[in-house]
Order: sequence, then C-alpha cells, then structure tokens
Amino acid sequence: MEYIFHEQQEGALCAVHCLNSLLQGQYFTPVELANIAQRLDEAEMSVLSQPMEVEEIATSINQRVRFNSDSETPRRASRSKNCDDSGFFSVQVISEALSFMDLELINSRSGRVGGENPTNERGFICNYRVHWLALRKLGNQWFNLNSLLSGPELVSDTYLSVLLAQLRSDGYSIFVVRGVYPGCVADDMLSTTPAVQTVRPRLLHGDDASPGSDRLTADALAVALQGAAPRDSGRRAGGGQPTTEGRSATEGRLSADIDTDTDDDLDLALAMSLDAHINPQSEKQ
Repeated sequence: MEYIFHEQQEGALCAVHCLNSLLQGQYFTPVELANIAQRLDEAEMSVLSQPMEVEEIATSINQRVRFNSDSETPRRASRSKNCDDSGFFSVQVISEALSFMDLELINSRSGRVGGENPTNERGFICNYRVHWLALRKLGNQWFNLNSLLSGPELVSDTYLSVLLAQLRSDGYSIFVVRGVYPGCVADDMLSTTPAVQTVRPRLLHGDDASPGSDRLTADALAVALQGAAPRDSGRRAGGGQPTTEGRSATEGRLSADIDTDTDDDLDLALAMSLDAHINPQSEKQ
C-alpha cells in the first residue's frame, strides 16, 4: 500500500486530487487546470460570438447535454463557467486534462459502456456536485482513492459493483476513463505482490484533517471540513503520516455493515466537500 500515490483533500481542490490519484503522480496543479478552464471559456465565447444557423446551435447544445446528461455538477455564477475561486473545476476541464494524457472520459450511461463488467476497466471518476473522486485498478486490485480518506481503500472485485451502484444511487455521475495509463510504481509492485488491508482508512475531519484545528462535534459535521489536510506534495500512503489508524476491516466484506458504513461515509464526505465550497472561510474560524 505504501507504493500507492494518494493526495489528501486541500480546500475544494478535489478535482486536482482526483486526477493525480487516478494517474498516480503529480501530473496537474490547480494553476494548470485553471489555464485549461480559461482556454475552454475562450473557445466557448468564440463559438457563441460567431453567427450560427439554428441547426448548428441546436447541435452544439445537444452535444454538451449528452456529455453532461448524467452529471450533477452545478454551473457557477462567475465569469468562468469551467472553474471558480474555490478550486472547483467542471467536467469539461477534467475531460480536457485527461485528453492531454491520451485518456478519454466516457459517461458510464452512454452506449459505449453499456453493461460491461466494471472490473474490466482501469479507472473511474465519480462526481456529485462539487466533489470528485477516483477509483483505480492497480495490479489486479481496485482502490478507492477519494481525497477525503486518510489513505487508499482496497476494494474487492465483487464490492466494486456494489460501490458503483451505491454511488450512482446517491446521485453520483460515473465516468469511465479509458486509454493507455502512464506507468507507475504501484501498478508494477501490486502486479506481483497484492495488497492486504485489514483496517479501513478514516475520513479526514476535525483533528484528523488539520493539526491544531478545533475538534468537530456531531452538530458541526454538517458544516464541516474544518481546515484542509496540509498538502504533502502528493503523499503516498504510509509516507510519514499515519494512514491506518481508526480503520475498520473492509476487504472481502459484503454485509449490511459495509452498506451502512458506506452510506454514512458518503454522506459525511459530501457534506464536508460541499461546505468547503460553500463556506471557504470556515477554515479560518
């Protein structure tokens, strides 16, 4: 597990963390994604400023609707439609960034994906409103690389289908990422030596998320993300920070306990991510 690259949450930069964890390296920075967003904004404005026939306008709109038909990503009331000051980036930015790596983002509800076995894929990106998370196959095993977790979470092949169904039920849009992924140490090591995880990574909040921050109470969880975890240049699991404390057994479980824990964790993670976007000043309180 120590070979797996996993970025922990900083502010509302989950899109950056999601991409880097999926690709297993520091491939993108917030500035680089902001530059992509700016180019997309300029391209969109250029298209809108050109005289177009009604049919051309309808085709352009339909193409965008088809790409985002399953996405809950909200539009921002700002000068840019593809990013904002909090660190949010749109699905178009994610797709464009992946295209630079010769990877393609495909909506799982499109006809190109259908009902194929998810274990045959290499990676997924999941989005609900302002939160992005990555699921990645390394070696022959799957890992949940959510930046709101203290470390990677091992996911069995059977539980992968359950997890994806649960995410979709909770309102997440699921995207398949296809293409030739860049090589990484984790993929090489886990191909020969599979990972074993006995306890589950904890959700980052309160004292766990930021040393010195006030401990969150149950009433405060709904307006949480009290200070983001300090960025450690893309820390790897086990790399200097305790990433196994407080985890509960996860691998191989397909019981009611897992479903209940997953629901609770997803609700908490979403509340934390939403607050980081809606109340960015809460970190200073």
